[in-house]
Amino acid sequence: MKILIVDDEQPIRETLEMVMLGKGYEVVTAGDGLSAIYMFDREQPDLVILDIRLPEMDGIQVLQQLKQKQKETPVIIMTAYHDMESTIAAMKKGAYEYIRKPIDADELEIVVDKVAHNLDLTHRLEELITEISRDYKPDNIVGKSRAMQQIYKTIAMVSDNRATVLIQGESGTGKELIAKAIHYNSAFRKAPFVPINCSALVETLLESELFGHEKGAFTGAVSRKKGKIEQARDGTILLDEIGEISSALQVKLLRFLQEKEFERVGGEERLTSSARIIAATNRDLARMLEEKQFREDLYFRLKVVEIRVPPLRNRKEDILPLVDHLLNKINTELHKRVTRIPRDVMDALIHYQWPGNVRELENVLTRAVVLSKGSVLLPDSLPDLFERQSKHKESAKIKSLAQVEREQVIKALAHTGWNQGQACELLEITRPTLRKKIRKYNLRP
Repeated sequence: MKILIVDDEQPIRETLEMVMLGKGYEVVTAGDGLSAIYMFDREQPDLVILDIRLPEMDGIQVLQQLKQKQKETPVIIMTAYHDMESTIAAMKKGAYEYIRKPIDADELEIVVDKVAHNLDLTHRLEELITEISRDYKPDNIVGKSRAMQQIYKTIAMVSDNRATVLIQGESGTGKELIAKAIHYNSAFRKAPFVPINCSALVETLLESELFGHEKGAFTGAVSRKKGKIEQARDGTILLDEIGEISSALQVKLLRFLQEKEFERVGGEERLTSSARIIAATNRDLARMLEEKQFREDLYFRLKVVEIRVPPLRNRKEDILPLVDHLLNKINTELHKRVTRIPRDVMDALIHYQWPGNVRELENVLTRAVVLSKGSVLLPDSLPDLFERQSKHKESAKIKSLAQVEREQVIKALAHTGWNQGQACELLEITRPTLRKKIRKYNLRP
């Protein structure tokens, strides 16, 4: 950690420099305000220890300029007892902490070590966020189909702003993955990403979870609780299964989207939040509008940008790259090396309809890798899949009664050259019945 020490008294500067060098920190010094600003720009220190009384430009003015340049850099103020009014002003303007003169070396070390610890945590958090951001790059969402390529473009566009997004698609298609890609590629990636499953909580608990509550707002509310919107700050709230929320909660959510204001349950204080809302659902909200189950004004507020995620059965060309991606991930997690897939196994994976979408594919592959004894994904490790495929093929061979009847009527008419009398004799039915069948199946000579 690099420390800038600013004091107009050289003995104090030298003493503090010696103490900090003894702790293993890198130190630069300045004797007045202008020199401090120059050294700050040149050295980019992690911490500033600043005397409040300086010639020409006092510590408060220096603090203000430093904060304008780099708001996040902590500044520790050195102050005498009679400067407490100025010290309070400095704390209000963003000083991290203050220490009294004459300086107690132990007190100073405790405060500086605390700053160093917080900086270490911040750097680790930034590294973690950077790593997560790499994981959720749009090109890490696997798929080469035209529909998925369009989704990548949309993610890139909405990541540059804070527009509300509505993601629609069947369960297991990766809606939360898309929401995370939007958040972690935005300028607000360091703020929290907060998912809420709207179908997992009853209405009263969901409202409290979202907006928070005051003490005594309901039975069990023993203290004030901040809601997810308040906790998210500048981040992102993912409202999963948005189609499940009640009409009353739809009204409150609409108000928040319109005004960016809300109240805790049982409270009267108006609070604000700039959190972005991303909503996701596997239900058809357009049909819910027609059935008066979802508010039209809320629907249009949510779908400022709409992303429709196609089911896996409608993008078969994505299965091969998905299998490759998921196998790499599963092998890493389970410490296995299953890398080879025979043609019949891959054909089964491609031709299966995947009602559970990508989630089901990952579960099937995980179980197969666990059961595999070598590097080859054998049919024996996918018994359920092949059994389902077999049942699907068998059911495909069995025709409905309507299909059989239609085919028999067509055959009889074709055999008799559309002589309806002879066709009735072959089918052993009356002419009115035959005419009904011809109209029913929309048959033409």
